[in-house]
Amino acid sequence: MSCLSWLGYRCAEECDDMRSQIQKIVAEMEVPPHCRTAFSTREEEQLQAQGSSDYFLTSGDKIRFFFEKGVLDEKGNFLIPKEKSVSKIGHALHAYDPVFKQITHSPKVQCLLAVTPHQDATFLHTEPLGRILGFWIALEDATQENGCLWFIPGSHTNGITRRMVRAASGASTCVEFVGSEPAYDEKQFIPLPISKGGLILIHGEVVHKSELNSSESSRHAFTFHVMEAKGTTWSKENWLQPTPELPFPSLYT
Repeated sequence: MSCLSWLGYRCAEECDDMRSQIQKIVAEMEVPPHCRTAFSTREEEQLQAQGSSDYFLTSGDKIRFFFEKGVLDEKGNFLIPKEKSVSKIGHALHAYDPVFKQITHSPKVQCLLAVTPHQDATFLHTEPLGRILGFWIALEDATQENGCLWFIPGSHTNGITRRMVRAASGASTCVEFVGSEPAYDEKQFIPLPISKGGLILIHGEVVHKSELNSSESSRHAFTFHVMEAKGTTWSKENWLQPTPELPFPSLYT
């Protein structure tokens, strides 16, 4: 991964613009209780929640909401104020929301991608590998207390051992995992706290995580991935697929 200062002289202003826009979006969100699912990166929880939910699988060309664990009762009603319940909003903010679209297609993103193509092969698989780059922009200070990212240095050289793919028709879940993830030594992880407006570029094979936010502060971030299109095939097994309504947009338009 690489850590950079992201937005130059408009850093704080643009971060605040994105946070304000999210507050408006959350205030207006309407999610039927039966569609309210917790977002998780743990395999068993993914298969139980996102993996069995058409709401998740068809979110690639929509703006949809996924919630923290423990904020919904068994009927899908909120146990806490809804503005504190959201874990992730995805997956088409970059396409439909003008504030996030402007950031995603900004010259600052374009110039970075001219020299740094990478991959995110576990969930976003391409052929050949080496064509996906993750952007993680801190809209607030990210600390160890409020859930900054942690990485295993050098792990991007070890390849991948599992993939999340669309399950066959008739399966009990919409997605499934192929292969298994090794047990990682927790002592190998190092934290990467970052100030508001900082940018982390994430290689698709680097092992990373974030811990539970144990503070009273939020930790908002805007994340997206970009693929080198020339000579690249997007796997038809990936859970995220372009649609007629929203093909993958070119970064330079």
